[in-house]
Amino acid sequence: MNNRITKLFGIKYPIIQGGMIWCSGAKLAAAVSNAGGLGLIGAGSMYPDILRGHIKKCKILTDKPFGVNLPLLMGDAEEKINIIIEEGVKIIFTSAGSPKKWTPFLKENGLKVVHIVAASKHGIKCEVAGVDAIVAEGFEAGGHNGREETTTMCLIPKITQEVNIPIIAAGGIGSGRAMAAAFALGAEAVQIGSLFAASKESSAHKNFKQKIIESKEGETLLMLKKLAPVRLLSNAFSFEVFEQESGGASKDELKELLGKARAKRGMFEGDLLEGELEIGQVSSMIDNLKSAGEIVEEVWKEFQDVLEQLPYN
Repeated sequence: MNNRITKLFGIKYPIIQGGMIWCSGAKLAAAVSNAGGLGLIGAGSMYPDILRGHIKKCKILTDKPFGVNLPLLMGDAEEKINIIIEEGVKIIFTSAGSPKKWTPFLKENGLKVVHIVAASKHGIKCEVAGVDAIVAEGFEAGGHNGREETTTMCLIPKITQEVNIPIIAAGGIGSGRAMAAAFALGAEAVQIGSLFAASKESSAHKNFKQKIIESKEGETLLMLKKLAPVRLLSNAFSFEVFEQESGGASKDELKELLGKARAKRGMFEGDLLEGELEIGQVSSMIDNLKSAGEIVEEVWKEFQDVLEQLPYN
């Protein structure tokens, strides 16, 4: 397929892997890129020197385009940006902060810039800031989420009415059918997180992967709305969060609860009771462990099959 996204990144398929903390290392990013999609290294859970190491490793594992996902509100964002530029990465996906501050600098240094939003008003600001494309993420998505709780089905067509740059749909994309629906709404690519979090190449702990496979419909919850909304799998930790939020806990009390490296503990170290398990609603559709290449090929094939089967008359 040739569209604005495949041309922008120089990729075969308009399928982008989410840059998920504790899941998206060089191994996964390279596997997705080698399969024809766009792999992303998730810098949010990496120290700067670790990020540099993953970029170097990814350049060894693939000669295809890949990028880095970077939350802009992190205290070491500037140091990581300098590393990304020094290592010659050409694609960056930014999130959790205003794109206005860094986009001009990134583009001056030859990077393609994509920013992640959860509301059309933020999409408009992205276009003004000069980003090359937008990820529009519905609240079905795992991990950190929009306060507006707008679904992908409502978010994508609204943003496509407001901006002229390409839209990448995210949130609830777990199949080729979902990809076809996103394209019908106006997207030119999809970003997939949960499927890749449970892939063979994901750096997530095997316990977390198995938990995703075993999860059922309705077992994820959007929580921590006082801080930054995040979608989690139900476990003892999420129940504790629910109890504290319901009891009127302050932001400081919730920060203290989170301050025990909960995400690393759950997704990377495999503590299924007391760890934070970030995953999307499509987790209930995942029933086995596949390679990243198999995921890309299966999503793309189903996408094409669905388009051919649609009744046009």
